[in-house]
Amino acid sequence: MKDSFLRKQKSTKNRLEVVMITSIKDVLLDQLAACHDDESWFKSSKTILDDISVAEATWKPEGNSHSIWEIANHLIYWNEMWLARFRNEDIFEISIINNEETFEMDRLKLDEESWRKTIRRLSNGFSEWRDSITNCEISKLEGRIPSYFNAQWWNVVSNLCIHNAHHIGQMMFLKKLVRLNETDVLG
Repeated sequence: MKDSFLRKQKSTKNRLEVVMITSIKDVLLDQLAACHDDESWFKSSKTILDDISVAEATWKPEGNSHSIWEIANHLIYWNEMWLARFRNEDIFEISIINNEETFEMDRLKLDEESWRKTIRRLSNGFSEWRDSITNCEISKLEGRIPSYFNAQWWNVVSNLCIHNAHHIGQMMFLKKLVRLNETDVLG
């Protein structure tokens, strides 16, 4: 892998500064930060979720859509599952849960405390990923996962970030929809 493979430009008081990103770690950390709490090309999960009420988090538009809370649960499941695999050297368990089940919520705990716990759990997952990437050797990221298409870890983590960004966009869209329909949602 080349040491310097990406250039990022930013302007500072009418001066163009070139910042070198020197490793895949930097790219992955940038992607994770964008999904977590860094205002980048899109709103971060933290920005989107911080002012969402329980009623807004559980609201669904007409049709077969998921709520913001369900999408957050889905992201938590996949982020935690892949993090456990990353930390445990690709120990693949046979999953007894299908993808649709990753969106489920505990209908008996639809309160402010449970919603805040969900937001913290999603945020903590991003923080844990960032810590794991920061503290791992490059050789770990270049390593392959024989039981998962022989993919390299950096590629899987990058795709996980794309998956997060996709669903964060859905949450932003739902937030806009729910706020347009607030009289229907909040009564």
